[in-house]
This record gives sequence, C-alpha cells and structure tokens, in this order.
Amino acid sequence: MSLRDSLEPIFNRLPAVAGPEGHVHFKSKLWWTLGILILYFTLANIPLFGLSKDSIDLFESYRAFFAGASGSMMLLGIGPIVTASIVLQLLVGADVIKLNMSDPADQAFFQGAQKFMVFVMIVLETLPQIMGGYIMPDAGVASALGVGLGVVTFIIFLQICIGGVLILFMDEIISKWGIGSGVGLFIVAGVSQQIITGIFNWKSDSAGLPIGLIPKWLYIVQNVGADYLFTGDGLMFMLISGGLLALVSTVAIFLMVVFVESTRIEIPLAHSAVRGARGRFPVKLIYASVLPMILVRALQANIQMIGMLLYGRGITFLGEYSGSSPINGLMYYIAPINSPYDWIPSLVRETFTGYGAPVPATWQIGLHVFADAFMLIVGGIIFALFWIETTGMGAKPTAQKIFNSGMQIPGFRRNIGSIEKVMIRYIPKVTIIGGAFIGALTLVASLLGTIGGAGGTGLLLTVSIVYRLYEDIASEQMMEMHPMMRSFFGN
Repeated sequence: MSLRDSLEPIFNRLPAVAGPEGHVHFKSKLWWTLGILILYFTLANIPLFGLSKDSIDLFESYRAFFAGASGSMMLLGIGPIVTASIVLQLLVGADVIKLNMSDPADQAFFQGAQKFMVFVMIVLETLPQIMGGYIMPDAGVASALGVGLGVVTFIIFLQICIGGVLILFMDEIISKWGIGSGVGLFIVAGVSQQIITGIFNWKSDSAGLPIGLIPKWLYIVQNVGADYLFTGDGLMFMLISGGLLALVSTVAIFLMVVFVESTRIEIPLAHSAVRGARGRFPVKLIYASVLPMILVRALQANIQMIGMLLYGRGITFLGEYSGSSPINGLMYYIAPINSPYDWIPSLVRETFTGYGAPVPATWQIGLHVFADAFMLIVGGIIFALFWIETTGMGAKPTAQKIFNSGMQIPGFRRNIGSIEKVMIRYIPKVTIIGGAFIGALTLVASLLGTIGGAGGTGLLLTVSIVYRLYEDIASEQMMEMHPMMRSFFGN
C-alpha cells in the first residue's frame, strides 16, 4: 500500500462542513456571509482567558493580512491556512508530491491534505510561541484558580487551537454556503477595521498626537502654527506624522487596483452547437489574483518567527530583536517594509534610537529595501504560477472547462488541444507579468504607508478582494434573475 493509499482514508474522515444539495438562494448566501462575519468580529474581541499582558505578539506586523487579533481567540487568524497552502504548493510545484490538478481525484486528495496540514500548522504555530515564552500565562489568574502556571498555559493553548479550527470551518462555510472566500472576507474585515480606526481614533500616540487622521488634523489646526507648517520641517511633519502621505497612498492604491482589475485580454469564444452564441474568456492582468502576496508575506512571517524563537534561546547568528522587530543580521534584511519609518534614513534613525540599538548605515537600509522588493516581485511570480496550477486555473484545466461548456475558439478546430495552445499563449505570460506587477505595487504601497497602519499588502488585498466580491455578487444576482444561465454554467 502506497503512502497516498494510507493517507486517503484519514483525509476522508476529517470533519467537514456539509455542502448544499441543491441551489442556495442569493439571500441565503448573503445571510450566511453576514452571520460568519459577525461571528468573526465576536471571536476577534473575545480575549484569551489567562493571558498575561506581558505577552509578545510575534505576528504584530502581519495582522493586516493574517486577519487575526492580538490576545484574542483569533490570535492565529488565517496563518495556519496560508502556511499549509504554501507548504503544499511548494511540494506539488517541485513534484515532491506528484498530483495532476486537472484530475478530480487528485484535487480531492490535495484539499484533504491541505485541511490535514492546517490542523498540524495550528499546533506548530501555537506551541513555539508558548514554549518560547512569547505567550505567557497570568500568575494572578493561576493564583485565583488555585492551579499552577502550566494548567493556565494549557488552557491558553486550547483556546488558541479552538480559534484556529473555528476560522478553518468558518472559511469552509463561506466557500460552500456564502459568497466569495472566507479567507478574503476575514482579510477585508480586519483591514477595514484598521482603516476606520486609523481615520477616527481619538486616542493619543507616543508623540501626543491623536492616532486617527481626522482628530489628528483637528489637533494640528488648533495647536500648530501655519508659519511652521509651510516650512520644510513642517511639510515633512504633515507628510509623515500628519498622515498626508498615507492618505494619498491609500487613495492611489485603491484607484490603481480598480484600474488593474479591469485590465484584461479577452479571448473570443463561439458555441459549437448554437449559431450566433458568442462570448469572451477574460484573462485578467492579475490573473492569479493578489492572494499569492499573502503567501509571500506569510513565508516572511514564518521565517521571522523562526528567527525570534532562536533569538529567544540565545542564538543570535541570524539577528537580534527588539520586541517583534529585527534590528540586525539576516532577519533585518528579509523583514517586510511596512512604512516610511523602515526606509527613510532620518526616520529609521528615530526608530532605532527608540529601540536602543545601533542605527543601520544607508547601504544597509538600501539592501533591506532591495531584499523586500526581490521577495515581493520574484516571490509574486513564483507563487502566482503555483497558484494557477494548484487551483485549476492553468492553460490545460481552463481549456478543458471551455471544451466541456460547448464553446470553441473561432477559426480553430473544436478539440481540447487547439484551445490549450491558445491558452498557453496568454495565461502563463499574463500570470508572470501580473505577479511581478502586483509585487511592485505592494512594494510601493508598503514604502509609502497607509491609513491605520494596514500596510501596503493589506490594503492591496482588501481592494482587490472587495472588487472581486462585487463581481461575485453581480454574477449571483444575474443567475438568480436568469436561472437558465445557472444551468448553462453549471450549478
């Protein structure tokens, strides 16, 4: 018996959300989606019982696209789901696991393996944080309960694991009963909350300025003289501390993503049996969507977690940390850039002075920017190619779907080979260009910063996901109005 034959029964027995037996009405999908969204926000605001305030959030810089909340049951967010996807995509892409993703049996095995890997990753991402001393139990709670710290630690471990499992099944419910993707919905929810907080939060930061953009500007108008604002230092103050650069960056990225999402190559199609029935197959510039950017950032997050765990054990050859921020070594160079405070020399100097660490030289800052650009652009291309192959969006699976729908490309014989040749001309090339472009766009957004500290990656993901969610809703409404279209495209 092969390893696959041994694992397949285990994967088939994994708990799963039952799918609908027939068509789910559009209103029902909206209610399921809304209900899961409310449940997500509820869990994100339930603090972990017994957690000490001295705990350190390893993924603080990645909250925007991990859709998690520090100190809550959503501590892990979608991290285990994304990490499991990275591992399997790399194994399948490198042919370590040989799967034909156009074969339904192999697709089912891949999905079962991914779910199993998510359960493993929930444990693997929780245990190192607890054993490394980053997630700490509250001695006061242990004393009140009359138990040892080990018991409270175990309770915290169980709560985090339950939250990780819940978000997995919440994602599955959205995929089967709701609209769009649960992972995408949770990212939009988390980033939107950060942006709203970044606009209206009246609490003061360490410099004494309100955190929210609107309260900050009201404070500046009332307390800062106009003569100072029109000087060089004043303009820099408004751009960085005043949030003007973040506002411009947020609006520009929003408009750019909407424009790019509408940029596509349309391949003409004609129905082989119905004369006059024509259509177009759109190959978008961001064909693989922006989700490969999650995989790139998640890879960086897991590398940083390894570096922090080693540093916590006194092993510093990869770099040292101040809190969850790397301050030197290899880990500093491969850390993601999140704002101007990570690359403008005067702001970097200010940040590292606060850490009490030596300030990097200008060439080191430049190398840091180059390393992040390389990971985003090259990583975006690699993961985009892996993504289309493992999700059935490659040339061959797409040709098969077009052929099965009864469509053909005008001027070519009606067979899968002819359609596949045309798809090979466009899909791989557009995927590479789109992966590189979205990586470069993420870099620019990260360099300039965004409102609420959502980060370039988080904002990019949110705008793209909302745009595609709008398209999904429009498609669902159209099929509700015209049931014949649903039967044509398949239930």
